Amino acid sequence: MIATEGMYTGQFIYCGKKATLTCGNVLPLSVVPEGTIVCNVEAKTGDRGAFARGSGAFSVVISHDDEKGTTRLRLPSGGKKTVQSSVRAQIGVVAGGGRTDKPLLKAGRAYHKYSVKRNCWPKIRGVAKNPVEHPHGGGNHQHIGMPSTVARDRPAGRKVGLIGARRTGRLRGQKKTAQDRD
Repeated sequence: MIATEGMYTGQFIYCGKKATLTCGNVLPLSVVPEGTIVCNVEAKTGDRGAFARGSGAFSVVISHDDEKGTTRLRLPSGGKKTVQSSVRAQIGVVAGGGRTDKPLLKAGRAYHKYSVKRNCWPKIRGVAKNPVEHPHGGGNHQHIGMPSTVARDRPAGRKVGLIGARRTGRLRGQKKTAQDRD
């Protein structure tokens, strides 16, 4: 169960086919009308939610296919996904939207943010290291000194930089978005 915007302390939350279409309630997608904003959608029936779970995230029910028993969703990424109509979803938008709009401002806040997640901060550049620590390290100036692209089948330890790059450089030309392809 995820907190949706508009939920409050002491609110009753109803689950099932007969639940009303209000924020926080959990319904099967088969009874949710098209155009409804949902979150915490299951990928398979009974997995307790897989899609649209991050803060401020939501999916939109696009269409129902009654013959196949499927429902089409627009995911937060912009892609479309077809799921079984029997899967459950929570009505509304996940609470905490706009969390990333405020800057962290100082290293201490970043330290505490990532200390509860995983060891991925601080990120030290390879060229700032010594040659024993990184293939890009060493030298009298901070430069890579070799092409930054590296083959996909290189051994671990050498595989740093742009791994298996098909192309490098600035992206030029028209970029197609997810909506243009459909």
